Amino acid sequence: MTFVLRLITVWCARLSRIGLIVGVLFLALSLTPSLVPRPLIYQGLVSGLSLTLGYALGVAGRWLWAYLGLPQAGDRLARILTASGAVVGVAFLGLFIWQASEWQNSVRQLMHLPPASGVSPFSLAAVTLLAFGVLVSLARLFRQTFVIIAARFDRFLPQRVANVVGVAVSVALFWTILDGILIAAALRFADGVSQQVDASTPVDLEPPADPQRTGSRESHVAWEDLGRQGREFVSTGPTAADLRAFFGYETPTPIRVYVGLNAAETPDARARLALRELERVGAFDRAVLLLVTPTGTGWVDPAALSPVEYLHRGDIASVAVQYSYLPSVIALPTEGAYGAENARALFQAVYGHWTRLPKERRPALYLYGVSLGALNSERSFDVHDIIADPFRGILLTGPPFRSELRHLLTSDRRPDSPAWRPRFRDGSVVRFMNQQGGLEVGDAPWGPFRIAFLQYASDPMTFFSVRSLFVEPDWMRGPRAPDVSPALRWYPVVSTVQLAADMAVANAPPPGYGHNFAAEHYVDAWRALMEPDGWTASEVRRLKTLHASMP
Repeated sequence: MTFVLRLITVWCARLSRIGLIVGVLFLALSLTPSLVPRPLIYQGLVSGLSLTLGYALGVAGRWLWAYLGLPQAGDRLARILTASGAVVGVAFLGLFIWQASEWQNSVRQLMHLPPASGVSPFSLAAVTLLAFGVLVSLARLFRQTFVIIAARFDRFLPQRVANVVGVAVSVALFWTILDGILIAAALRFADGVSQQVDASTPVDLEPPADPQRTGSRESHVAWEDLGRQGREFVSTGPTAADLRAFFGYETPTPIRVYVGLNAAETPDARARLALRELERVGAFDRAVLLLVTPTGTGWVDPAALSPVEYLHRGDIASVAVQYSYLPSVIALPTEGAYGAENARALFQAVYGHWTRLPKERRPALYLYGVSLGALNSERSFDVHDIIADPFRGILLTGPPFRSELRHLLTSDRRPDSPAWRPRFRDGSVVRFMNQQGGLEVGDAPWGPFRIAFLQYASDPMTFFSVRSLFVEPDWMRGPRAPDVSPALRWYPVVSTVQLAADMAVANAPPPGYGHNFAAEHYVDAWRALMEPDGWTASEVRRLKTLHASMP
């Protein structure tokens, strides 16, 4: 025990006082609110990383000051300045800890969540210091590695050249260990777990007896090849009996087609299989055909599909093709190109067949994607290829921050509109909506080709930005969105760390906030985009009530 305490004392004695002062200020700022409520473990990690980054900036600033040969304070003045900075930093941190619970509750109140009991300073400190200790120890290990390597090269190279070589070799060594061993092992583990989950089937699901269902005996796609998400997709959703109970008259059962990742080897083969299945079940005889791009796991949001099937009274067919079984947060950086390739293959197969049908008999063709599915859906077609015979429209829900289309439209928005719900030109082609609507707004009527975005300002998956490290995002300026805390402020570096952590819990808020999209908002989005006939205000309210009660 004495040895451990001595080791900790020696470790702490080597810490930079200037670095600690700056780090404590960053730690205090990390307690301010962001977009979604943060559990204690995430708050501790955010605070630990913020403390480390602040410490690193303080150390780097101190080194740069000395390197430039700027005047140095005397010992007495240095002690006074350090003590003053420490007092200010501790007081600053104490004030922010005292306000932390109120700030978190300002976010929870907007999302109609019960107030949190409070922030436990001791638990928070434990997680924060653990994260700080690990990161600083890794930095010291890197520095020691650099010193050893540079000393070896210093024997036959000029000192500065040896230092550059030492840094390069150390970076290569650490990156090899991180990417080639640690990250690779983590990905293999995630892949194995996700593959097992994808192969499993909920206990209450069995292969469908209805020959019109994908996965039935008559289907071109075997039940085993649908994957977990595919089996749930084709086995759920409203039936003709459900629709009859709602409308009071007979309607067809909506068609759902799904092709799992294991059903064929390549995206083109899976797309051809999907087209054959669509033809088999008569999907092109329906009034509407919806091409769905799922998320990384192959999941299709039931809050989106069920409302649109009701809105068209069952006269609709939907098709989705799986391209991964990894969660989107992993699939986005590792399989982004493959997901886009898969979406393009499906679009080209279905769109090519659709254009050959008589215009007066073919269904209205729409595209839809949520989260990573939205990103891949927007990449599935080229405007130049469809301009002669455009499909009807596309709904992009919660597009990730890497969406080039959303960035382009938002940056070119009308100056009188906020970045969290931009207005693009006259609204004849592109419109954005949030919890309060927006698709109904436009200086000109919507044209025959429509692009609609459903996004929440409290969604970090959409509004995260690396540029927020040093530049305040546009969505933080001007009037605040209804689901963003008025206490949220931008701080260099710290805000980026907060938003990155928010992405890990983006689905935790209740429907209608964060990255969790509510069925009632899908009802409004589909109605505005598709304009289905015969819906009264009272029926729309009934439809929203019906889906609000669904699990």
